[in-house]
Amino acid sequence: MSIGEVLALLQGEFPDVSISKIRFLEGEGLIEPERSPSGYRKFTYADVERLRYILSEQRDRYLPLRVIKDRLDAADREERPVAPPRALPDEPVREVRLTRQELLAAASLSEEALTELEDFGLVEAVARHYDAEALAVARSVGALAAFGLRARHLRVVKAAAEREAGLVEQAIAPLLRRRGPGAIAKADETAGEISGLLLELHASLLRSGVRGALGR
Repeated sequence: MSIGEVLALLQGEFPDVSISKIRFLEGEGLIEPERSPSGYRKFTYADVERLRYILSEQRDRYLPLRVIKDRLDAADREERPVAPPRALPDEPVREVRLTRQELLAAASLSEEALTELEDFGLVEAVARHYDAEALAVARSVGALAAFGLRARHLRVVKAAAEREAGLVEQAIAPLLRRRGPGAIAKADETAGEISGLLLELHASLLRSGVRGALGR
């Protein structure tokens, strides 16, 4: 996965994590993502768990990076995990393909709630099945419902995401037009990084807006 995808996985638990932070940890030798033949970073779920461990130790135990690195090195020598295993997909990542009933069960949604998601364009079935993104959206909307937010309130979020996707598409268009060796890989890497940076920007602007609403 790209660095932007890694950021998306971690930012919910660690709002302050950023692409520059991940690169800094790599520069300090705490993580070593694989590189493609073209030199692009390729992170695995093991790398994500390693990052989660590092960020948790910094946040919860206030440990300096030197101490964390020593612990990681010791764990590497003993070939043991640095943290208890978490429920992550096996590698390689298997395609998520859920029926309607499976999606309802996995997201703890009612039939009415899922229909509403579909009516407002937040979730869409392809050949009568739902993918991982549909599941993630359904779960998020289900959680937001506890705060009184329904699908109809979240159209603005979808519209913003579509506009941001348009920015990414605009940025990588010159790379895709090259059609040379490695062009697709470069476009994929660039799209991931831009997406991650947009996530950072979006989160910062949202926090700023909420502080304003609270009069802070």
